[in-house]
Amino acid sequence: MINTRAAGDSRFARAGKDGAFYNSDGVLLATVESFTSNVNYNNASYSVLGNAQELETANTFKVTLTMSQIVVEDDIFIQELTEAMESQIMPVWDFQGTLKGRNDSEERIVYRDCIPSGQIDLQNVTTGDVIKRAWNFAVNRPPKLQSLLTID
Repeated sequence: MINTRAAGDSRFARAGKDGAFYNSDGVLLATVESFTSNVNYNNASYSVLGNAQELETANTFKVTLTMSQIVVEDDIFIQELTEAMESQIMPVWDFQGTLKGRNDSEERIVYRDCIPSGQIDLQNVTTGDVIKRAWNFAVNRPPKLQSLLTID
């Protein structure tokens, strides 16, 4: 066998049950069904004399955060969002995403200065389905990696 590492160790592969999403105070946002964070890099293209290849240099990046929330009760997020629409002063939130390892290690990333971005479900009702609310945020500070998963 050539690959003796077998992608690390499959016994340590994580699933959704191992993840959690918290507010800035470390309170579990128990009704969050899923969350995703992404970074999108936008490079600047350029070319130089004597070189036919187009080159790129790092320019900007944007971090986005998306969560799907099961509607159980009207929580602080929807309350602050509707109040913000009335006052026209948008809310700013901080979040923590975690992934628990099998050996009690933890990957924790902190997302600061998150503001509503794009479409947010106020009410999304479908017959025969659990009612959910989709949220989209722009993360206005670079995410902070606080701890890493390990398999040792």
